[in-house]
This record gives sequence, structure tokens and C-alpha cells, in this order.
Amino acid sequence: MENELTQAELDERVAILKRFRTLLEKQREKFQEYLKVLEKQQSSIEDEDPSAIFSHAEIEKQVVASISNLQKVIVPMNEMYNYSVKGTDAKTEKSVEDLQLELNQLQNKVLEQNQKNRILLKQHMDVIREQLANFNNPYKNNVSVYATKVAEGKLVAVEC
Repeated sequence: MENELTQAELDERVAILKRFRTLLEKQREKFQEYLKVLEKQQSSIEDEDPSAIFSHAEIEKQVVASISNLQKVIVPMNEMYNYSVKGTDAKTEKSVEDLQLELNQLQNKVLEQNQKNRILLKQHMDVIREQLANFNNPYKNNVSVYATKVAEGKLVAVEC
């Protein structure tokens, strides 16, 4: 039972497929960008450069927000793709599946790199905490000049 597609339905399916593919490519680019940021962040952590770590964290937030915004669009587009386009063109389907597979691999790399960075940051924070705990403040037991009490008299001398 094979249904004939009208030109309008075919055009709609092609448009959905092209848009879905474009969104997947954008998401792939964002994941690659995120992976680069994480790799640079790792070198900043190892170099103990706090300003670079902070700037990488800010960039990371922006990239993650961008990825999540793309994901909000990709999920419904994937459903549309699965509903209407699947089974239409084997070559195009294969390219979309390859793109999705590549995205999954990139996502796994990002998760691994993120985990490495978390471990490095935790180790770095532990070292800093240890240094703070062992810090010897030379002024710890000194009494402030302004905190000393002036001797108060207890006897009053009255002369007539």
C-alpha cells in the first residue's frame, strides 16, 4: 500500500530535512566550540591562571546556553523528521544518521573533558585549602595599639 506524495508534501519533507540537517550541523559546531573551550580551560587550570579559568567558565556558560537553545529546537524537529521524512531518501537519511552519530561522539568527548576539568579543579581547590590551613599569620597574636586599655584609677585623693 504505497501512497503517492503530492509535490507540496514532498517539498515540505525536503524543507524539514534541510532544516533538521542545518540544526544538527549548528549543534555539532557548538559542541566542537565547547570542546575547545574545555581543552583551553584544562590548560588554564594546570597553569593555575585564575582569570583565564574564570573567562573560560563564562564562555562555557554561553556555549552551554546556546547548545540548550538549539536542543529545544532540535527535539521537535527530530520528531517531525521521524514522523514525515524517514524512509523518503536513503542517502539523505544516512547523512542525517551519520551527523547524529557524530554529535553523540562529540557529546561524549565533551562530557569526558568536563569530568577531567572538574577533577583538576577539585585537586587545585584542595591544594589551595591546604595552603590556607597552613598559612601562618604573623599578626595573629599581636594586640592592637588601639585596643589597649588605659589604666583606670581606683583611688581618689581628696585634699583640702
